[in-house]
Amino acid sequence: MTQNTTDAFHALAREHLPEEIAERWIGLLRPGLRLAKATDPEADVVVGRLGGLPELPEGEEWPVWEGHGPLTFIASLDCAALPSEALDIALPADGTLFFFYFDGQLDDGRAAVSPYEPDSQAGARVLYVASGVPLVERSAPAGIRPYTEVRLTARTDATAPYPWHPVIYREFAPMPDDHPLWDDDFREALSDLPGAGHLAGGHADPVQDDVESEVARAALGNPPGDDPRINEEALRWTLLAQIDSDDDAGMMWGDCGALYWLIRPEDLAARRFDRTLFTWQCS
Repeated sequence: MTQNTTDAFHALAREHLPEEIAERWIGLLRPGLRLAKATDPEADVVVGRLGGLPELPEGEEWPVWEGHGPLTFIASLDCAALPSEALDIALPADGTLFFFYFDGQLDDGRAAVSPYEPDSQAGARVLYVASGVPLVERSAPAGIRPYTEVRLTARTDATAPYPWHPVIYREFAPMPDDHPLWDDDFREALSDLPGAGHLAGGHADPVQDDVESEVARAALGNPPGDDPRINEEALRWTLLAQIDSDDDAGMMWGDCGALYWLIRPEDLAARRFDRTLFTWQCS
């Protein structure tokens, strides 16, 4: 994405789509926070970081996937520093979010965290620590190599729904195979825009298929693929954070993949981060 992503999306839609469909599609754009490496110490507001060692409350146990071992610290976000007033989700106004994932360091990748195995969701975790709680830097557990620390800054950016996102079907159904949103020229123009990278809020940028349907499977206990409840459940989930592969941090999720944590808006409002669900994708 670029700093003029909103204008780029508007122009692209109006160039490739019929007017009425273009305006309805534009109405589905959502604001997200693009998280990128902070490079200017004078101008960049640091809102979080990838890797390094987390600062946790002294009494907080390091997250563990029972039967497999401790999770690896992936990222943290300083909610007070995030420009979250621009978002359409209710992130906390202060405190810190910590993201952990069982990344295969301890078992050479044999145990995978997957929405198709709902019990494996214990291999990814989000911790929220309210402001004012004393924090202490914690050493990584034995066998865990911390990722290289990368400080992050944020800016608001428009995000677009994946062409086969359930919200597309809800807005435009019925959708014949030759629907303009599935036209090759429009989809190719969308794919020519730079990828989202790391995100907080907004529409996820999937590497493969929509991530909302994947976590819906986990929420429903992995029903058959044609279960109509999947699309209904997928509409209940929204992206909390997306962490892309990152050379500076030494993070590579499969073949240039990304990690996704999603949450229901009502659980976000209630600060029930223990109810987040996780998926990951790679090319």
